Amino acid sequence: MKNLNNYKIKNKKILFRADLNVPVVEGVITDTSRIEAIKPSIDELIFNKNKIFLMAHFGRPKGEIVDKYSLNFILPSLKKTLNLDKVFFLDNFDNDSIMKKVNEMQAGNLCLIQNIRFLKEEENIDLNFAKKISSLFDVYVNDAFSASHRNHTSITGFPKFLPAVAGNHMINEIDNINSFLDNTQKPNMAIVGGSKISTKIQLLNNLIEKFSVVAIGGAMANTFLLANNYPVGKSLVEKNLIQEANNIQLKAKKLNCELILPIDILCGKNIHDKNPVHRKIHEVLPEEMMLDIGNESTQFISNKIINSKMVLWNGPVGAFEFKPYDKATNAIANVIKVNAKKVNINTLAGGGDTVSAIKNTNAEDGFNYISNAGGAFLEWLEGNESPGVKSLKENTLT
Repeated sequence: MKNLNNYKIKNKKILFRADLNVPVVEGVITDTSRIEAIKPSIDELIFNKNKIFLMAHFGRPKGEIVDKYSLNFILPSLKKTLNLDKVFFLDNFDNDSIMKKVNEMQAGNLCLIQNIRFLKEEENIDLNFAKKISSLFDVYVNDAFSASHRNHTSITGFPKFLPAVAGNHMINEIDNINSFLDNTQKPNMAIVGGSKISTKIQLLNNLIEKFSVVAIGGAMANTFLLANNYPVGKSLVEKNLIQEANNIQLKAKKLNCELILPIDILCGKNIHDKNPVHRKIHEVLPEEMMLDIGNESTQFISNKIINSKMVLWNGPVGAFEFKPYDKATNAIANVIKVNAKKVNINTLAGGGDTVSAIKNTNAEDGFNYISNAGGAFLEWLEGNESPGVKSLKENTLT
């Protein structure tokens, strides 16, 4: 696979795929990790006098122009984080507009293209569009591992018509995740949270084959508890997946994988309830929602972490965006932070919510590597090579 170390690019027009789908609260970017991730590649390409056209998505406008998803808002953060005096902006991604902007730019300049998902050609895999646009560029660079699980034109279309190169962050993500997965030491532990079991069935089936312990938290644990005939009140559950939850539990038992479910819970009337009630899992009332795991569950998981040689974490164990239901997730992050280096635990975390939780507790030092990918991280853990990475590997154009 071509990358910026083995394929030197100088004085070229670059079509650069980044992931700028940053978290925003009330118009403010709360985490610039995804911008920071592309800086090494951008710095190198600027140093080598290339003209860089930055292509990214934000939100899900589904092929229509939706003002609230315009990438205009990210320009100040882009300039600041990449330490650039000026960033050009291209509103219309067509041949005439591109050529006009190319002529305005100097060598070493960067131009941000408007949200690529404003174009219906993006999600429809329009190869005629990709071929037409590619004719104006010299090289395609993909530094968006976190978006590379999507079979979209900006991920798999352009590499069919341009020399395609992996950016530094792309290589860094793949190398670090593979290094963790390829160097298994037991006892090892996976902590899996989030809202839905449906998005992580394959992941759970894969993890129980490879890990000594798998702890399940978040709303996805509710379906397992219901499968075990515990009351769940008004909690989020996927009743159609009760049999799947049972199958996973049976498989874990057969493989001697210890599957940990909550034994106590913080309940509220809704996610905005600031006065939660502590319950044992058999005590949940019909009008209550299970919104975080309790102290006993947290302590049990923490003890398992301390006695593990490897820990993988994907997904918060409670509704951590809403206080006080961030308590268990924060506690787990802190346990890893305090103990990882002390007792030499190899740690890997990934997924947008997981990264936010780790940053909220300043627990980054407790992790050997933190991936900012979400779906792409999950698919890689499931053993699936992403379409974007496959396109880079198959590219033979020079």
